[in-house]
Amino acid sequence: MTPDANQNNDNKDSERPRFRPVPWTSLETPQDVELWIEEHNRTMQELVKPQETGVGVRFRLAPGGDVYMQTAADAVILDVEPDASWIAPLIMAATGAEQPAGSTWVLPDDKLVQLLLGLSTLVESSLIVTGHNFGKHGRRQF
Repeated sequence: MTPDANQNNDNKDSERPRFRPVPWTSLETPQDVELWIEEHNRTMQELVKPQETGVGVRFRLAPGGDVYMQTAADAVILDVEPDASWIAPLIMAATGAEQPAGSTWVLPDDKLVQLLLGLSTLVESSLIVTGHNFGKHGRRQF
C-alpha cells in the first residue's frame, strides 16, 4: 500500500463519527426502562472519554425534532430543540413538571422512568452525544 493510500484510510477513519444513531425499540414497562438505562450507562462508560463534557443522549422523534437528555445524580436535564417543542405537553403529563420559560427542562431524577415511558412510542432513534451545551444546568454524566 502506498503512503497516500494509508493517508486516505486514516482520513476516512477520522471522518467517521464515533457514535451512530441506534434505532429505537419501544419501552413498554418500567422494567424495560430500567434495563435500557443500565445498558446505556454501561455503553457510555465504555465509550465516553473521562475528559469529555456535554455528555448525553439525543432522541430523534419520529414526528419531528430532537430532544437532548443528560442525567446527573439528582436531576434529568432536557434540551428540547425548537422543532420538538410540540412535545412539551407530553413531558408535563409524564413528569408533572411545569414548562420552563426556555428550552431547558430540569426535572428531578426520580422522573426519568416516567419520562422515558412517555417519550418511548415517539422516539425514532437515540444517539450518544458529547460536547452538547446543556446550559448552566449541564453537568458531567459520570
